[in-house]
Amino acid sequence: MTARVLMLQGTASDVGKSVVTAALCRIARRRGLSVAPFKPQNMSNNAATCADGGEIGRAQAMQTQAAGLAPQVDFNPVLLKPHADADAQVVVHGEVVGSLGAADYMAGRGRLMGPVLESFERLIDAHDLVLVEGAGSPAEVNLRDSDIANMGFARRAGVPVCLVGDVDRGGVIASLVGTRTVLDPDDAAAICGFVVNKFRGDPQLFEGGTAAVAGRTGWPCFGVIPWIPEASLLPAEDSVVLDLPRRQARQGLKVAAPVLPRLANFDDAGPTSIA
Repeated sequence: MTARVLMLQGTASDVGKSVVTAALCRIARRRGLSVAPFKPQNMSNNAATCADGGEIGRAQAMQTQAAGLAPQVDFNPVLLKPHADADAQVVVHGEVVGSLGAADYMAGRGRLMGPVLESFERLIDAHDLVLVEGAGSPAEVNLRDSDIANMGFARRAGVPVCLVGDVDRGGVIASLVGTRTVLDPDDAAAICGFVVNKFRGDPQLFEGGTAAVAGRTGWPCFGVIPWIPEASLLPAEDSVVLDLPRRQARQGLKVAAPVLPRLANFDDAGPTSIA
């Protein structure tokens, strides 16, 4: 079996790549497809444990539930768990291989493409569809050399990319068009289209916006995804959400958790779980 593959990359962190990937996993599963999520490299202190004791990012564990699978290390072969501003624990295929400073990791991360491709090959051999999630944004062109998380992986594996933009944060037209502007032409050619995420109101009112992006980039719009309040209750990918306004409890028991710089698995103290 050789799976069909689509990669979702974003114009920035926290644009909704993880939730869109999970949603597509659930849609594919309901249509009778064997689908698997995949994130080549994740940076998060929110980790989940697999049956063999290995660790993967919490968001990938949530996506496996959407796909009807049990967590396994191939879904997230490289996990970085920061424990200082410029230092992180490096987990490969679920096992800690050491701690590296940011400069040392960037200098040597190209060697991790091998383990990433090993996991990817196993998944495409075992499933009908593999949905790949990027990390951060391909617009971070200063990180393009030896990249294994975004266009470096997409180009190496020959995977088409759908770019996700977040209209809720504002400036989505500029972020999508700007990404096209800064990308290497060959990287830009790997993008087959875009979606606009977190839209509030009547999507017909944004038809001019999607046309403007399509006209300036040459990429078709695959859809406008509405704002879904319940999506905010899903486990967060990383600590970037801790800087956002907190939801206030209406009544009942209140649980307080200190927001520490390297807080791990902080959603364990929340009112919901990924079950």
